[in-house]
Amino acid sequence: MLEIDENNLKQGVLGLVVALVEIIEDALTLQALKRMDSGVLNEEEIERLGQALQEFRVAVEEIKEEQGIAGTVCAIREDLDDIVNDALEKIVNPEHWKEQAAVAP
Repeated sequence: MLEIDENNLKQGVLGLVVALVEIIEDALTLQALKRMDSGVLNEEEIERLGQALQEFRVAVEEIKEEQGIAGTVCAIREDLDDIVNDALEKIVNPEHWKEQAAVAP
């Protein structure tokens, strides 16, 4: 379950936003690697893309440090990972999900 610290809602919301930005960054990095591997990009484009992704990563890390939300972001990412893993498990193994639903109170 995704949890946000109710005592510090601003930090929790900012942590959630940064966690989502990191997830988008991960997707962009994966897409960039696929494009590099496919040979679609020339050397200059690869260099610019790598530099842009690195600068983006540094900016996100600076925000986390300045706002003191690194732990919050990490916890939210773990919670989101658990949610995604549960959803994938239900898709990949629907029989197991039906068994769990039948046992649940």
